[in-house]
Amino acid sequence: MRIHIATDHAGLDFSTQLQEHLRTAGHDVVDHGPVEYDALDDYPAFCIRAAQAVVADQTAGVETLGVVFGGSGNGEQIAANKVEGVRAALVWNISTAELARQHNDANVISIGARQHTFDEVTSFIDTFIATPFSDEERHVRRIAQIADFERDGSLLPDPRA
Repeated sequence: MRIHIATDHAGLDFSTQLQEHLRTAGHDVVDHGPVEYDALDDYPAFCIRAAQAVVADQTAGVETLGVVFGGSGNGEQIAANKVEGVRAALVWNISTAELARQHNDANVISIGARQHTFDEVTSFIDTFIATPFSDEERHVRRIAQIADFERDGSLLPDPRA
């Protein structure tokens, strides 16, 4: 599987270690930056490029997922989610990694590098990669509703109206 990775300065060490971990596991890893530590770097472009690459690969039929890191993972998730077709999930334990894939068919995972040990991070990511989407109708329906809104702003009618 191809894994697109991006981070900010807070996640740079994790990103470097993770790339080695993923390559050892047989994955094709694409690093979208940064390549060196800069405490003033701006993560949005790195994360957006990684997210765009995930969507492009998936559109081309390439099996791929993305991983973005930051101090908390919040900003990186927000940036990745600005890309049409991305479903980025903030993950902080095994359960959220599994549910991101099973229920939301998330294609990008976001993790707070300052919140976890490297072993925790690799367990979250390995779980995320290994967990398939459930294909349950209710989840497919909900993902389609999100995609519809993303594409044209449409929502189901408000039942309170």
